[in-house]
Amino acid sequence: MRIFDPHIHMTSRTTDDYEAMYAAGVRAVVEPAFWLGQPRTSPTSFVDYFDALIGWEPYRAAQFGIVHHCTIALNPKEANDPRCTPVLDELPRYLVKDNVVAVGEIGYDSMTPAEDAALVAQLQLAADHGLPALVHTPHRDKLAGLRRNLDVVAESALPLERVLLDHLNETTVKEAKTAGSWLGFSVYPDTKMDEERMVAILNEYGPEKVLVNSAADWGKSDPLKTRKVGDAMLAAGFTEDDVDLVLWRNPVAFYGLSGRLTFDAKDTEATHEGNSILRGIPKAEV
Repeated sequence: MRIFDPHIHMTSRTTDDYEAMYAAGVRAVVEPAFWLGQPRTSPTSFVDYFDALIGWEPYRAAQFGIVHHCTIALNPKEANDPRCTPVLDELPRYLVKDNVVAVGEIGYDSMTPAEDAALVAQLQLAADHGLPALVHTPHRDKLAGLRRNLDVVAESALPLERVLLDHLNETTVKEAKTAGSWLGFSVYPDTKMDEERMVAILNEYGPEKVLVNSAADWGKSDPLKTRKVGDAMLAAGFTEDDVDLVLWRNPVAFYGLSGRLTFDAKDTEATHEGNSILRGIPKAEV
């Protein structure tokens, strides 16, 4: 089973996690820029963090045979802090980096006017840089947040076909699928989704354009949840091809829209539309 975790915060994880993920079949990850738990007090804090996402963390992941890409953005929570919003002016120089495969996480936390402004600005940046967007649906009032995201995207220059709506659940999946976006689900202990609920959604809505992630971070989380979903799918009667579609080919297809994915040829047989790139990179021995 080959696994691409399309949303995991490895900055918050240990090398033991990388070892366990590799053993479970994880060969690629995308790490979205997010809130670190402690409020940042200036744009320079973001700059140091972004530099680590495009430099140090890919190097660290490579030591364990895992390819690391990232997404860059001002996250919704910190969009409400005027000390942080000037980082929007710094984003263009990061969005041209080879390792950056989307603008994200953007979207809503509390659905404030400040979050509206940050979302609009960053959707435009995604369109300007030819990147897809990873859009966060809020943890509270999820359906209202989904609809607000859809409304803003509809008025932007970025088509929904280049948007991944993340943290979906049973209350939001139908409208997101009908709208035509990519569908992201976070499988996370105690909150968000679990394996059984995820399998039920796949049974009802199918595996097309579905991405499953662990969203593992500094909270109580599990970087092996993607593997556990794959095992649960097989136990429920899904085929190995279905599992490969959800856990590998779908994330490759979505982030491949950036044209910047880099994989060893032995890791993928997927093909992509557009200008995506697959070029060999050396894998460190584990």
